[in-house]
Amino acid sequence: MSFRTSWHTLLEELEDLPTEATLLTPMSHKRFRVTDVQEHRIIIDVEETGETRPLQREQFESLYRRVTDESGGFELDRLPPDAAPYPAVLSLHPGFEIDEEAGSIVEQDGPTTTQLASGDDSPDETERTEPDLDVYADALLLVDALERHTVTALEEMETDALVNLYTLLSDVQRNANAVRQDVADVLLARLHHDQPVSGSFGSVQRTTRRNRSLKDDAKVLETLEEAGIDRERVLGVDRDKVEAILDVTELSESDMYDIEKSEYVRKAGVDEERKETRLQGLKDQLAAADGDEAEELRKEIEELESRIDELTEFSSGTTFHTRTEGES
Repeated sequence: MSFRTSWHTLLEELEDLPTEATLLTPMSHKRFRVTDVQEHRIIIDVEETGETRPLQREQFESLYRRVTDESGGFELDRLPPDAAPYPAVLSLHPGFEIDEEAGSIVEQDGPTTTQLASGDDSPDETERTEPDLDVYADALLLVDALERHTVTALEEMETDALVNLYTLLSDVQRNANAVRQDVADVLLARLHHDQPVSGSFGSVQRTTRRNRSLKDDAKVLETLEEAGIDRERVLGVDRDKVEAILDVTELSESDMYDIEKSEYVRKAGVDEERKETRLQGLKDQLAAADGDEAEELRKEIEELESRIDELTEFSSGTTFHTRTEGES
């Protein structure tokens, strides 16, 4: 099929779109609408920025050639960042489909899906439910504690209030990190190469980290000898063997180690029953409240998600005393 034929098929599909139809860019899922269809260009409005953009026919032809010339489809991360609406619009053509798992747009003979947003994709239409997550409950308690105390003047707070604050910060950090890792595991399968993917609050990208582990001792020494390097240059003290020697001799730890002590705060326990009681009180307060009070409490919960990132920047186990040298 020629591009000219495909182009007019696409224009016909666009003409049939409902006025309120919203499309999503692949991967980043930015929302936009088609506002005008012309012979040589398509006009869109980007929802997030309010920007009006023309999508040119010649750019669609370039994308069409790339997709049809490659049997496995065209990789989306090869497109410039501002070109994301083009494959989204092209997916309205019955012969093309976006495969987000593979990160590509492909030509298809059978039925295809489009980048049209469904009602479930609209944040305004999504029903809010209370998640069964520890981080949600702990973060709600933390927000409550932060609002009841002047945390910008920690030195003026009572000790029991500081203990409560530290405990909640520690719990939020731990549980948020667990959820963050779960989210990262899912995202990893959806991100491709080094192309950033944006959301409303930020962007992420797939990154490669190199981890090294030394090969077997015999293999390393053999390789060094073959390279003419004296093995003595890499031989040193084995920490595990030193520990074993300390266990079976009268040598003291200070004979083998330079010891430096530092004092820090560590969470020693959590009163889960008290936390649950306070949390239930907040929920009951929300359920019973009406008018301005109810709206204020609802806003508190709605703002919770956007504040978790800031709250979990706190690092537990912070050193607060001057280090002292260990005695020999």
